[in-house]
Amino acid sequence: MTTTMNLLWLDDFLVLAQTGNFTRAADERYLTQPAFSRRIRALEEWLGADLFDRTVQPAKLTETGVWFRGVAHDVIAQVSRLPGEARTVAEANSNTLRLASTHALSLTFLPGWLSSLEARAGVGRIQLDSDVLQRCESLLQHSKVHMLLCHSHSSVSGFLESSGYESTKVGWDEMIPVSSPDVNGKARHWLPEPRVDQVPLLSYSEESGLGRIMRAVVGEALERLPLRTVFSAHLASVLRSMVLEGRGIAWLPRTLISDDLEAKRVVEAALPKWRIPLEIRLYRDRIRLGYAAEALWNEAHRGRQPA
Repeated sequence: MTTTMNLLWLDDFLVLAQTGNFTRAADERYLTQPAFSRRIRALEEWLGADLFDRTVQPAKLTETGVWFRGVAHDVIAQVSRLPGEARTVAEANSNTLRLASTHALSLTFLPGWLSSLEARAGVGRIQLDSDVLQRCESLLQHSKVHMLLCHSHSSVSGFLESSGYESTKVGWDEMIPVSSPDVNGKARHWLPEPRVDQVPLLSYSEESGLGRIMRAVVGEALERLPLRTVFSAHLASVLRSMVLEGRGIAWLPRTLISDDLEAKRVVEAALPKWRIPLEIRLYRDRIRLGYAAEALWNEAHRGRQPA
């Protein structure tokens, strides 16, 4: 009987569980079919139970196999978190804080917010990762950062909420539909636009957290309007540049365009009902944090914004 389990066997098992075909699964794992079959058999011998019913095509999971599929996913996820957790344990007394933030907040809200925290309590050295929300969520999931700062909406439940990550509200924002002004200072494009068949829309790509919120809150309503998507990007700063060039309407966070609104470089392009209220929330890892991270979390939580 095999006495040692190879973690690679878990990936082999999950691929075969998905395809039900030994040859196709072997190809996906870059193995010959006999070598792949031996690894699946070795896993079954280690467990002491059959995982697949080989008498049917495609091969189906046995009851034990169905149970083990969930176990395999959990083990792989736990193993992927180990490097980050090990670093966190090693940094228990460290003054370094590893923080992830979406691009939009890194450019606008983050500097002033950190300054206010530093004025109340020392937060030590900060290592910042600025990226799209999906990437930031992955960093937190794998314990590669201590905390994540991002926009959220009360009616939009994302990965962090469904996974039970603790968070605290540290600020507020709103997405405003804006356009460049015409010669009279009015919106060059208006929602809805009665003068043309379609209004040019500057939209967010799938990777964008702001796009995720926008699609969930106003997506269905926008589908009923004469809009034509002319440009997509995952960064609000890129969409802002396109608005300034007069290319269309975009929903942009007030924190990003407050100076533009005051200087009339952009103007609101729809009635106030189309604004989307946002929270700025700080999420923390579920494992033990280092000294600096715990200090920042406690200070941020004490100074949290009212709900």
